[in-house]
Amino acid sequence: MANALTRAQVRDIDRQAVERYGIQSIVLMENAGRGVADWLCELMQPTPAPQHAPVVIVCGKGNNGGDGLVIARHLDARSIPVQVLLWADADQLQGDARPNWEILRHCQIPLHVYPQLPADPAPIKQLLHSASWIIDALFGTGLTGPPRSPHAEMIEWINEAANGSHAKILAVDIPSGLDCDLGMPMGSTVRADYTATMVAQKQGFLNPAATAWIGQVRVFPIGVPRVLLRTIGL
Repeated sequence: MANALTRAQVRDIDRQAVERYGIQSIVLMENAGRGVADWLCELMQPTPAPQHAPVVIVCGKGNNGGDGLVIARHLDARSIPVQVLLWADADQLQGDARPNWEILRHCQIPLHVYPQLPADPAPIKQLLHSASWIIDALFGTGLTGPPRSPHAEMIEWINEAANGSHAKILAVDIPSGLDCDLGMPMGSTVRADYTATMVAQKQGFLNPAATAWIGQVRVFPIGVPRVLLRTIGL
């Protein structure tokens, strides 16, 4: 791997794309989500998931979760059964995740909202175990410390479901809980079979130990101008 991005560089590229080049951030999110959906459709060949085995997308409240909401819409548009598990209060959705949630509310896609750790996790675990694929869209590269409750529990349930079923895990940008710069788990960390990362590899992916967490990686362009990427050597 080469030309990897640090956490700070990811943040700076996003900022410059919006502020200097005038690209609306929701356009970048749309491109990211559509790219991941395209790849998932490739991975699901030769046949998509049957009706009884949906793609379950686990979303957080930030931009990574917003990517997951876009993915859900694009999968649904292709008649792939999908269910969304929002691990946050919908009223707390941030940035471009909020309008994408409002769009999804009108799409007749099953939405499961958990603003806090439920007393009975059985319905969540059952949903995860029923999945053909689990999409990890909880945390992105901005995470700087160990995931805390209730997110730590959700991550453990994702891993347990994959271990106890035929479900595969695809992480959006980076497996939740993995340090972007070091490639080491900061606490509870999703163990992905595939990672769809945006713009370029992340610095932590260069660590051989990260392979156990990131699985197979594919980089997706999201519309960031090439001239901007050249300023940092990409």
